This record gives sequence, structure tokens and C-alpha cells, in this order.
Amino acid sequence: MQVDELSASSMCELMQGLECRLCVQNLSVYYGEFKALEDVNLMIPCKRITAFIGPSGCGKSTLLRCFNRMNDLVPGSRVEGSILLDGVDIYSEKYDLTELRRKVGMVFQKPNPFPKSVYDNVAYGPKIAGIKKKSVLDEIVERSLRRAALWDEVKDKIYSSALSLSGGQQQRLCIARVLAVEPEIILLDEPCSALDPIATQRIEDLLVELAGKYTIIIVTHNMQQAARISHFTAFMMIEKQGDPGRIIEFDETSRIFTNPENEKTERYITGRFG
Repeated sequence: MQVDELSASSMCELMQGLECRLCVQNLSVYYGEFKALEDVNLMIPCKRITAFIGPSGCGKSTLLRCFNRMNDLVPGSRVEGSILLDGVDIYSEKYDLTELRRKVGMVFQKPNPFPKSVYDNVAYGPKIAGIKKKSVLDEIVERSLRRAALWDEVKDKIYSSALSLSGGQQQRLCIARVLAVEPEIILLDEPCSALDPIATQRIEDLLVELAGKYTIIIVTHNMQQAARISHFTAFMMIEKQGDPGRIIEFDETSRIFTNPENEKTERYITGRFG
């Protein structure tokens, strides 16, 4: 579906039969006077993987960080338009940011475990939320590590430093840390860019499994990765230097990679630019 066709009715038609609790409406993002994103309209299907692809600097990470308001931490940033979660604008002054970031967890480009034990990394969020009973924390930690396909590898060194784990294990630990607070949506910003192919495959397999329970949005420069694991793909780009990023085309991943409607999308996925 090309950008000029991203009307509410056509988007609803594309999402027919799918639950969509996250909706972007006429979103533009500014950093000071610079407009980073312009007029983004998007519906994110629940319990599916949605990938954002496009050249560097086109606003993929900026858009991703809008979903849990991480851009609020950037001085001079502001948004126009809205992002609705269950029909409520998350940019409303009344929206509870703590609750938003519990519902919408984030995994970053490079693994960033705390300099604590594996156990304390996973238990950190639940402890902040007020859970103190060790038996409950033990259950949360094991469940989260199992969901992150890491339990069997770390169960005998759960009180060892998380920094002793391999890069791929650290990234799965970061996913377990997110899962421990029972989010509904998981954002991932290039989660495999620092990992080797074997670790990357483990992360991809994990995300496919998690998609049955969580809504997942991933930014990736790896088009093969998007084609392998995502259900829907948004292609983003800037028209010329200094312009804001825009969504050029959004559709089912299979259609984006086999029969895109926009020539710019086709040129990008075939490697003729970007």
C-alpha cells in the first residue's frame, strides 16, 4: 500500500480480521527546528511482527522510539499528531509514562545488561514495581529466562555477572528483562546488528516464537531478516537531503518483497539505491 493510499479506510481493509490496538495518526516529529518525520499514519497489528526498513537516517528509530516516548529524553524534541494505544493518545498530558513504559518495552541495538547478576537483571523491573517476595521473584526470573530461550544456558550461573555472558546471551537477557514486567508491546532497534550469524538466528527464532503472545516492532537494516521474520513491513525514506522521513509503502511483508507497488520500494529492496 503506497503512502498516498494510507487512508484510514484502506489501512483498516489491510488489517481486516486483525486486532490493532496501536494506531499512529498524522504523526510528525521535530528535533528543534529539524523535522525528522512527517505525516506518518500507521496501524500496528497485535501479536504480529512489524518491521521498519529503509536507508540510514530516514527516521526508523525515531518512529520506533515514539511508541514509548523515548524521544521525550531528547532536548528540543516535540511531536504533532497522535499515537493511540487502546484508543487513548499516549502523548496526552494525562498519560502515565511509567505505565506506558511497562506496557511498551524496548531492546536496544547493543546489549546493555546491568553490571549485576543474571538474576538481578531480570528481577530489576519487578522489584521496582514493588514485588519483594523472593519466591515470586524466583518464579518471574525463571519464567522470563525460559521465554527468552536462555534458562537452560544460565540456570547454573544465575548469580554470576551478566557481563560474563556472550553477546547473543546478553541480548536475550535484555529481552528477558523486558518480558519480566509483562509488557504488551516489544520494540527492538537493530537488535542483531552487533551479533554473529548464529546468535542472530537464535534471536530471530525467539522473536517468531514471542510473536504469538506479544506485539513486536523491529527496526532492521537487514532486509533478509525482515523478510524472514516479519508479518508486515513499512518502507521508509527521505526524498532528498534535509527532508523529513516518510513511510513510502506499508503492506504484508510477502507483498513488499515480491510485488511492491511503489518503484522506490522496489529499487531499495533490489539494492539499486540505499
